[in-house]
Amino acid sequence: MSFLSNVLTGVSLGSIYAIIALGYTMVYGIAKMLNFAHGDIIMVGAFMCFFATGKYGLPPLVSVLLAMVVCTTLGIVIEGLAYRPLREAPSLAVLITAIGVSYLLQNGAQLLWGADTKTFTPIVSGALSLAGGRLNISYISLLAMACCLVVMVCLTLFTSRTRMGKAMRACSEDKGAAQLMGINVNSTISMTFAIGSALAAIAGVLMCSAYPVLSPTTGSLPGIRAFTAAVFGGIGSIPGAFLGGILLGIIETFAKAYISTDLSDAVVFAVLIIVLLVKPAGLLGRYVPEKV
Repeated sequence: MSFLSNVLTGVSLGSIYAIIALGYTMVYGIAKMLNFAHGDIIMVGAFMCFFATGKYGLPPLVSVLLAMVVCTTLGIVIEGLAYRPLREAPSLAVLITAIGVSYLLQNGAQLLWGADTKTFTPIVSGALSLAGGRLNISYISLLAMACCLVVMVCLTLFTSRTRMGKAMRACSEDKGAAQLMGINVNSTISMTFAIGSALAAIAGVLMCSAYPVLSPTTGSLPGIRAFTAAVFGGIGSIPGAFLGGILLGIIETFAKAYISTDLSDAVVFAVLIIVLLVKPAGLLGRYVPEKV
């Protein structure tokens, strides 16, 4: 039963990583940039839900929707103010800006809400008991897995069936050609940031419900791990982000259970290095030769 319990824990944790990784892979797939402030948007979403439920007594669903609205707005503002002026700048300039935005959000959160660690109230509580009580699955774990599946399916259908989704794919292939075809590239990229930031809010609430601590640096490490998951699965690929997140959660859980809690991150990154040596584009990524 312990093995099965670890599998379920890993899938639950991996589902949260996958939701964050889907936000990373959406932004990279369309805008071709790494938004390292994504992890801190997770933190903002968690704080919004924390205050909405704890201070103002709003229902959990309303609090989550409020967090999504705030994070969506924040993502659009960040893209418009920090990233859009650098659209034609070297990738290094964009990367440094993303790191700067990340520190800005962390320090802004410390000024607004304090640096102390807060106890987050889970949006759902309780557990489902199976096998005569020998196996317990928390409802938040089930919710995380269900949300991950729904998000992946919805994103896949959105990018393949809707007009905006097709515009995103066109911008991903060639922004110049997409603009010549009448696609508003700026609006399309802003929509991508909006979707990614809304997913960050959902992930932040799920993560803090599963591990109920919250601080201004809450999103940093999960953001890095989720970025690792996106690269692991093939960054730019929606199924790849999903697969990478799930596998990362399972590997991390089993490393903590059977190797060492302190070495779990080392094991995760060692597996990532091995996979990238064998398949540089990631598990489901495809190699695209650079045009000269």
